[in-house]
Amino acid sequence: MRYVCLIYNSADIDGTQTRAEAEETVREHFRLDEQLLRDGTLIYADALEMPDKGSVLRVRNNEFSITDGPYVETKEHLAGLYVIEAADLEEARSVVARIPCARVGAVEIRPVRVLTFPE
Repeated sequence: MRYVCLIYNSADIDGTQTRAEAEETVREHFRLDEQLLRDGTLIYADALEMPDKGSVLRVRNNEFSITDGPYVETKEHLAGLYVIEAADLEEARSVVARIPCARVGAVEIRPVRVLTFPE
């Protein structure tokens, strides 16, 4: 089963980590990525730019609107994601426990929903 692991973090903007600690966390992510690729667990992983680089787009009643970031009013922001393959939620949790940013932020795990077209 496929799972999306959404990494929420504030350490990169709130001073929780020093620059050296943040750089080591990134190196740890790269090492984990390599391990998960070798294991056949990792499908995709990436980091996201800071919230002020984002935009929210909406279409309501055929009206298009854009709100530039930052628009999140919480300390933690979506910092990156992993898409993994795991047998079940327990296995997915064991993978997520190895994600370095889980030590300074939070990681949300969600199963990927398989959509089918109605006949």
